[in-house]
Amino acid sequence: MRLPRMITVTLAGAAVLLPVAACSSDEPAPGQAPAAASPSATVEAPVEKLHPFTGKPYQQLKPVLAVKIENTAAGKPQLGLKSADIVYIEQVEAGLTRLMAIFSSKLPAKVGPVRSARISDLHIAPQFGKPAFSYSGAQTKMLPLIAEASLFDVGDSRNPAAYFRQPGRYAPYNLFANTKGLLAKAPKASKAKDIGFTFGEAPEGGVPRKTYTVKWPAATFVFGWSATKKEWLIWQDGKRDMAAEGGQLSAPTIVVQYTKTERSQFHDKNDSYTPLVHTTGKGKAIVLRDGKAFKANWERESEEGGTTFTTESGEPMNFAPGQVWVALASRKPVIP
Repeated sequence: MRLPRMITVTLAGAAVLLPVAACSSDEPAPGQAPAAASPSATVEAPVEKLHPFTGKPYQQLKPVLAVKIENTAAGKPQLGLKSADIVYIEQVEAGLTRLMAIFSSKLPAKVGPVRSARISDLHIAPQFGKPAFSYSGAQTKMLPLIAEASLFDVGDSRNPAAYFRQPGRYAPYNLFANTKGLLAKAPKASKAKDIGFTFGEAPEGGVPRKTYTVKWPAATFVFGWSATKKEWLIWQDGKRDMAAEGGQLSAPTIVVQYTKTERSQFHDKNDSYTPLVHTTGKGKAIVLRDGKAFKANWERESEEGGTTFTTESGEPMNFAPGQVWVALASRKPVIP
């Protein structure tokens, strides 16, 4: 007969011997259910973070730098635009256009030609928080508005050490800037954040297009789809829009945002009025991606808020990952 083994339990200071039935290590004790097998640990893959300006993966969000860049033949080719996250095309005096390039995920060493600010810039900038703003002067009566705007002024008069004259070009189209020098004067510039853009698969529908033309009174842009590059190549006024770094400028997504454009209180030395481009409110847009044109709606409730783009059925109008050009146009969208 197998005797029960004894264990010692201390109760109130007294040692008491209690019998315990023998059991093997792989058998449950009487009255207990067998232990459940430990499930194998499930390792979840980390969620990939996508940049709010480009929809591409990023490691760390960085400060936002906005730069006004010349956009006429005299100032071309421009330097640094290839590295921009977003490029806005704005109408200025005499029906011409000028660019505002937004940098954050990538920062070129140099950028230019840097040109003067316009009133429309001050209405676009607040959606980025308080970005660093690079420009080369402004009308005297606009300077108080720049001082009050939601931005850090790193223009050439406030931060002259960051600017230089590029050899081989003539004034005023030879002013360029060192981007690190610009951001050094704006250590508290806002980092990139959600501005309403969504990225991902294209929605259903869309009209196949090889080219799409956008006109201002004195400027014409043509965006042509390249199936090889999977991007829209850019032409301006009948010529390929080339980059100083080499190659033709292009982007996977072009947004033609139709806005209300009216005369502002400002004008140039020739008494040509400065347009005010309204980027708040709501309106129509055409989004070019994947060789197609999609009808869309846009809405921006306040200057501090971002701009959302939706399909005609109200779904998010996803952009293709990568650089986005936003053409702020005033004519109604047409898709034949």
